[in-house]
Amino acid sequence: MIKIQFVDERGGGQEIFAQEGDTLMRVACDHMVPGIIGECGGFLSCGTCHVKVDPDWIDRVPPAGTDELAMIEGLTDTTSASRLSCQITIEPSLSGLRVLVPATNEEH
Repeated sequence: MIKIQFVDERGGGQEIFAQEGDTLMRVACDHMVPGIIGECGGFLSCGTCHVKVDPDWIDRVPPAGTDELAMIEGLTDTTSASRLSCQITIEPSLSGLRVLVPATNEEH
């Protein structure tokens, strides 16, 4: 199992063990992580799974594609660490990954 940490802006959060091949969004939704809605089901059309990858991990996560970057542009409260969790596939090299769930996700 691969350990993932979802942290909220108040510093609280959840540590979840995920299966290889799942997406961050699927794992978050299955474990009811607050602020991760995944309204479109992972089809890259809503932005309700926005996360910010911890700076220590940003270089270890595969880069965002063109479509993902375009979707992120339309969101609020984004940074260079912003990603859509539906586009990050869990793999063993990501064990320990830490992502911040922005409070603005709860406004969607």
